[in-house]
Amino acid sequence: MQDDQNPILTLRDVKTYFPVKAGIFKRTVAHVKAVDGVSLDIYRGEVLGLVGESGCGKTTLGKTILRLVEATDGDITYSSKNEKTNLAGLNNEEMLPFRKRLQIVFQDPHSSLNPAFTIFGSLQDPLKKYGIKSRKERRKIIGDLLESVNMRREYMDRYPHEFSGGQRQRIGIARALSVEPELIVCDEAVSALDVSIQAQVLQLLMKLKNERNLTYLFITHDLSVTEYICDRIAVMYLGRIVELCRAEELYSNTLHPYTEALLSAIPVADLDKQTKRIVLEGDVPSPVNPPSGCPFHPRCHKAIDVCKTQVPDLKSYNANGAEHFASCHLIDLPETT
Repeated sequence: MQDDQNPILTLRDVKTYFPVKAGIFKRTVAHVKAVDGVSLDIYRGEVLGLVGESGCGKTTLGKTILRLVEATDGDITYSSKNEKTNLAGLNNEEMLPFRKRLQIVFQDPHSSLNPAFTIFGSLQDPLKKYGIKSRKERRKIIGDLLESVNMRREYMDRYPHEFSGGQRQRIGIARALSVEPELIVCDEAVSALDVSIQAQVLQLLMKLKNERNLTYLFITHDLSVTEYICDRIAVMYLGRIVELCRAEELYSNTLHPYTEALLSAIPVADLDKQTKRIVLEGDVPSPVNPPSGCPFHPRCHKAIDVCKTQVPDLKSYNANGAEHFASCHLIDLPETT
């Protein structure tokens, strides 16, 4: 459970733009606005889900937090017990101590491990980087890590092709744990796995979180997964956060039309509980040239004139005693209350 008074990461107006170059001289003619002004708190000990369609900027935001992709603007503040540090202002050498505290589990378990290295070879580099010089000690640590993710110690001498997708993802989790991080970005960590294996990996992630007091940023497009694992959920559209609240509140009291559409697409086994599917028309607008006003208005069946001209602020609404943030002009209209 989260500590509401102690955010481990604070994002303020974070932007990540990629230049679009054209012509003989490769001049910058535009920018892909992958992350366009995200402000967010991630509390110590919580699981924060980040959801949205493919291409909305979820993975870029996760990589920006870890400085795997450089932010164009904004502040990313890491808070420890005694200090606060703006990660966006650090050079590579200054960033090294924080890379130990912030780790990632990648989406594809097949490409995230080097096929030329044994599992020991892949997992020992972080340990060597952070001061474990003895090979014998590294083997003990890696053996312990493999056992912590329900795998055998002797597997460290095998190669990635000898494992299934679920086993490789467990190895990826073990690698992220090897330097004892405080926050792990799980980037679509179960989307490439079979449904039965997904459940096992999710249970493992929650077990490790409780044992090691971890914080997760859980990036996914599957809202049925976030309902199971997340304390809070942030919904992202075209580089912006459009809704943010506790998980149970999102499913019971949705405020944004985009979130309504996402929830309506979740498969329901019980025919009596099925709701009408909201089909979004048109394609996701280009992040190179986003629409004026609310970025969702070209696909929103509820859009009014103000939606086409003014960008709605992400405002706080008190819902059942907890804050519920949403970015939509329609919420404040009398006829929608």
